[in-house]
Amino acid sequence: MSSPHHISVPTLTTDRLGRHNPPAKADLADRLFRYLMYAASGISVAILLMMGWIITGQALPAIKQFGLGFLVSQEWNVPELKFGALPMIYGTIGSGLISLLFAIPIGLAVAIVTSENLLPRWLRSTIAFTIELLAAIPSVIFGLWGFYTFIPLILPVQQFLYTKFGTTIPLFSTEPSGSGLLTAGMLLGIMILPTLAAVSREVLLVVPGYLRTGSMALGATRWETIFRVVLPKAFSGIVGGVMLALGRALGETMAVTMVIGNSENISPSVFSPAYSIPAILANTFAEAQEDVHIGALTYLVLILFVITLVVNVGAIALVKLVERGAK
Repeated sequence: MSSPHHISVPTLTTDRLGRHNPPAKADLADRLFRYLMYAASGISVAILLMMGWIITGQALPAIKQFGLGFLVSQEWNVPELKFGALPMIYGTIGSGLISLLFAIPIGLAVAIVTSENLLPRWLRSTIAFTIELLAAIPSVIFGLWGFYTFIPLILPVQQFLYTKFGTTIPLFSTEPSGSGLLTAGMLLGIMILPTLAAVSREVLLVVPGYLRTGSMALGATRWETIFRVVLPKAFSGIVGGVMLALGRALGETMAVTMVIGNSENISPSVFSPAYSIPAILANTFAEAQEDVHIGALTYLVLILFVITLVVNVGAIALVKLVERGAK
């Protein structure tokens, strides 16, 4: 006779080999969760393919007229309906790489000092909060700040570099006016800094503590432990943060439009005005009337779409290559 406080417990069944099987309800929940994950993954892939299909369809007039020559042509003449993407590709990739050049060292430094107990807790929290607060600022505010404050701030430095090295180094061969590829890249570096620093910090925090203590127990200094043990262990996660940051840099529109100069020319100098794909879309898409013009702008969207995919696939391949070499 069972007591009134009797609690039924799901029993485990065994197979012919004596192995315990989980209760049927738990097995059903596991299978349901697995199917939901499959469905979510499938929906993500379907959305990606649908976006590519729609963009390609809208770009067909330009694809048929210009073909792959659109990628290497430098001409952008709206009255004559002659278009080429190379200046915009150059400006997009150039500003993105410059932004990483500035953001990666600063972002990693912030991540290290806020995760490795190098500073008092209150100071670490303050630095982390301040950097992450930048992510909440709208890009148009960054653009206005860049135009009215950042350009006057860095213009004397650009003038100095032009005066001292303009005749010998092509990167500084154009007299700076403030707006240009370097200015856009540096402003993007500030904008992507919160993403890179926050992701890198979280990755460093999950590195097992026994790796640090074991390394220092063997005689390594704190900095040797950080650079030889912690950072290599967190490499894949840091690369993920870099790719997220680069994705924002490649797609940024308003801030870049205000400071890049908006010129369809290619120059070896980083002080020269340039154009990015998002910037030319923001400036001219609403005014486009001819099918070829609209198709050319959509062709640029397709190129940016492909560049983003290539960057992410390349990052995954790099992480796998490094992990394979570490084994």
